[in-house]
Order: sequence, then structure tokens, then C-alpha cells
Amino acid sequence: MNLFELTRKLISIPSISGDEKAVAEFIAEYLSAAGFDVELQDAAEARPNVYARRGDPEVVLSTHTDTVPPYVEFREDDAYIYGRGACDTKGIISAMIKAAEALTDAKVTDFGLLFVVGEEAGSVGARVANSIPNRCRYLINGEPTESKLALGSKGSLRAVLRAKGRAAHSAYPEMGESAIEKLLDVLDDLRRVELPQDETLGASTMNIGMIKGGVAANVVPPDAEAELLFRVVTSNDSLKRIIEGVAGSRVEVEYTFACDPVFMENLEGFETAVVAFTTDIPALTNWGKPLLFGPGSILDAHTAGERISKDEQRRSVDAYRQMVVDLKGRA
Repeated sequence: MNLFELTRKLISIPSISGDEKAVAEFIAEYLSAAGFDVELQDAAEARPNVYARRGDPEVVLSTHTDTVPPYVEFREDDAYIYGRGACDTKGIISAMIKAAEALTDAKVTDFGLLFVVGEEAGSVGARVANSIPNRCRYLINGEPTESKLALGSKGSLRAVLRAKGRAAHSAYPEMGESAIEKLLDVLDDLRRVELPQDETLGASTMNIGMIKGGVAANVVPPDAEAELLFRVVTSNDSLKRIIEGVAGSRVEVEYTFACDPVFMENLEGFETAVVAFTTDIPALTNWGKPLLFGPGSILDAHTAGERISKDEQRRSVDAYRQMVVDLKGRA
């Protein structure tokens, strides 16, 4: 398959987080046929990571096989390929595989490919893959960075706030205690608090992603909760202290995911940037010094119009190939 045929095939296999087996098995079969030593590693039940090697890798190209819901079918025009995963990250997987084939044709050895499950839902695949024995010195992680080398990425902190109240008839609200109002007060205070900033990464941000609670319109709500996601530019510990200081005893706070910001390696010849999103890199600490690069825009990812430029994707094949050669040449 050429680059675009491979991208079409990968997009045509749905792989929403938790259902990555079919696409992983296709990638493993494809790479085995191309002469790579391939290992399928169970990250969870029926959720395999794919590790493919030429020799004993010093440099590994890595990204994730899962996508966010809902599935969006493949389509294309002269300039773009569309569909779920087009830029996040099946177009990147295709480019990495084609770069690996070009390296093989040039008789380059001691490099690898690592494709993991679950990046969109807690990096479970990366956490398990971190236990694979290796002597890798550099990890090139693929995410849509508009073909810029990202020198830093924000961390993330997922928090669930739970408020407890007392149910009562809504005609007599003084007899109850509204959990929803209590939760809203805390959320309003969090929206007003000054969050940490960093000279390189910029400002921390907060997204109130989900709110639920209550029983009925005529009942004072006894329970309410909200799920928040913070993009972190300092440390999670410092941000937790702020959250808990605002929340006090008004709500219970549970943290369900946390990773600190990451700073990556640079290479000459690449335009650089800083990104606000989180990657698998914090969970892949045993794979050497990280770099972050990929075709496509994060602004297209997770949307109904997700897409990748064919020209940019084609150029990224050579970029990944050159990165591996340059990094292998480092002392």
C-alpha cells in the first residue's frame, strides 16, 4: 500500500478507545509482512500494543491507535483525507510506517515502531508499554503539531467534585440543602481564581466538562457532581493545593488522572512550538529522551471534520525518516 492507501485502510477500521484490537492486528500483520520483528503486548483484555523492531532500537517512532468517539467514516478530496483518526493519529501511523520502510530500504537498522492503545483515555497502553525492555535513547512521539517540533506540552489534571445536600420538597426549599447550588458556588469560585502560569507554556486552563445531579425539578437536589479537566503548566501538586483551598469542606474532590508538563528535545532544521494538549510521553519514561512531532492540526482532531493534508502527510514521511537518522547519529 502507498501512504494514502494505508491511511484509508487504517481509518476504515474503527478503533475508539477500548476497541483497538482490529486495527492493532492489522498493523502487526502489515509490519510482519514487511520484515519487522513484531510483538503484540496485552495492555488490557483484547487491547494489544504493537512493538515492531529492526535490530535493537536506539530510536523509536511511537503514537496511539485509539481514537475518540464517535466514528467518522473516511472520505477524501484532492488536498485532504478526512475521517476519525485522520490526524489523530492514523495519518501519523501511516507516515511513521512509510518512514520505517524507507529506512529499511536504506539499510538502516536498530530502530523501532511502538503503537499503543488508550492514549485518549488515560494512557493505559503507554503505561504497560513502559515495561518493555529496551535500550532506546530517543522516543519520537507523534501527535498533530502542524509539523512543528514541540518543545513543551502542558500536563493535565482530571478532577471530580461531588457535593452532598439534603432532599426536600421544592415548595419548601428551607427544609433542604441544594447540592447543585453548593457545587455551582465552588465552580464559580474556581472560575475566578488565578491559576498558575509558566513563561514557556503559558497559562493553566480549566474546562468544566460534565455536570450532573438532582432528582427532579420539584425536589431540592441531594447530590451533584462535576468533572473538570485542567491543563497544567507547573506541577499537579501546586494546582491541587489551589483546588482544595477553593473547595474547602463544601465539596469532596477526587483526582482521576494526573500528569505533569513535559519538555522535549530539539533538532536543528525544524520549526518549533509549544502545545497545550497532553500526550503519552509522560507514561513512556523508559524509552529515552522524548521528541514530539506530527502532521495535521490539533484543532481538527476530535471534530466531525477531522482531516489531514496530503502534502503535509507526505512531507512528514521524510521528516520522520530524517529524525531517526539524525538521532542515531548523535553521540
